[in-house]
Amino acid sequence: MSRRRRVLSVAAAALTTATTVVAGVATTGSAQAAAGCQVTYAVASQWDGGFSATIRIKNLGDAVTGWRLGWTFTAGQAVTQSWGFTASPASGNVVATNVDYTASIPTNGTVEVGFNGSWNNSSNPAPTVFTFNGTACTGTTAPTTTPPTTPPPTTAPPTTPPPTTPPATTPPPAGTPTVASDGTGTYRTVQAAINAVPTNNSSRVTITIKPGTYREVVTVPANKPHITLRGLGSSPSNTVLVYNNYAATHGTFNSASMFVYGANFVAENLTISNDYVENWNNSDQQAVALHLNADRAVLRNVRLLGDQDTFLVNDNTRAYVVDSYVEGTVDFIFGGGTVVLDRASIYEKRSTGGPITAARTPANKTYGMLIYRSTITGATSNTTTLGRPWGPTAQVLYRESSLSGTIKTAQPWTDMSGNVWQNARFLEYRNTGAGAGVNSNRPQLSDSQAANYTPQKYLAGSDGWNPM
Repeated sequence: MSRRRRVLSVAAAALTTATTVVAGVATTGSAQAAAGCQVTYAVASQWDGGFSATIRIKNLGDAVTGWRLGWTFTAGQAVTQSWGFTASPASGNVVATNVDYTASIPTNGTVEVGFNGSWNNSSNPAPTVFTFNGTACTGTTAPTTTPPTTPPPTTAPPTTPPPTTPPATTPPPAGTPTVASDGTGTYRTVQAAINAVPTNNSSRVTITIKPGTYREVVTVPANKPHITLRGLGSSPSNTVLVYNNYAATHGTFNSASMFVYGANFVAENLTISNDYVENWNNSDQQAVALHLNADRAVLRNVRLLGDQDTFLVNDNTRAYVVDSYVEGTVDFIFGGGTVVLDRASIYEKRSTGGPITAARTPANKTYGMLIYRSTITGATSNTTTLGRPWGPTAQVLYRESSLSGTIKTAQPWTDMSGNVWQNARFLEYRNTGAGAGVNSNRPQLSDSQAANYTPQKYLAGSDGWNPM
């Protein structure tokens, strides 16, 4: 990502439908109208009552700053959550309007946006027409496949929806894990255990996972809150959930090994990894380990492993990450949500260094990312930056943390995609270590300001949530 502009997409395990439509010639004279466009629509995953989709817009005309994308959904289909746009209305004749960080598309430039949607399961969730800034995009939008109705092979990423009537979830006998790949548990895969959780469950369901390596894409859907995934090993390295999707084939957001949408999610004593090995001779090297887009999520004693874009803290997230480890190479803690990393170990593993964070906190959010009482280390000295602004109003604070000599002390913040770091909300407070310091490139909180930048302030929201 350091050599190119990031594109956006929605979380999913694998693409099940895809279609490309190409626009005709514009007849409007508006400065913001496109002279032509190419739109690719893909349904990424489907479940009972819902689906995820990605829309990629390529501007074949003059550069635009501000766009509107229109399409028509059939009855029973609607946008429920979106990334990179706002939808009004969300059903029928949908109008999707950019948000700030996707506003500009140069000539031949591309932007990807995504959404979760609801549907009635009677037809593929496909728009019937696209328009881009008033230009009709002609072509077919019929899906190339129908929704999966049978489980995929065990060697493929699990993309099938959970059963319409999930079996009752009763605690396993004492000493029996919920999940064990060797058959000694109730289920052999983590996804199978999640699928068995009743839809819209109101009480916590704890899924225990026997030590081992589970190579699968795991999705916790929005209609399955209150799920805990707990590794049973003596350390988080004993229980590993891993996959190796990456952005060139799935888009950044779609590349994750685990997707979490269900509120009140908890992960404990396990590893979430994307073991795709980046190759800097190619583009689109992002490979997300955890795509978190859930409110009130807690990660305790968890390892998040990857290269570029390890940990996506998406817009709907409030998360508390404690006593955990995160490693990567570029922008490996990123997104528009709110997260507190408390007593975390953060490691920049690339010998040439790179930015740790890439926040795109919206302007109307006071709080973005807080790195608190944590330890920052790296493979080499004076190569690592604290972050860069994916969005112009990014908010990141390193507070009371130990910064090793891996940090570029003279210039620890950098620009990104036209966003100037000085215009973002980047701060430090009472950090220590060889990489700490105060100069004109290192904005600091005052003692009086620090009272408003505590973990509790970051996480409270409107409901007073305090998981500490």
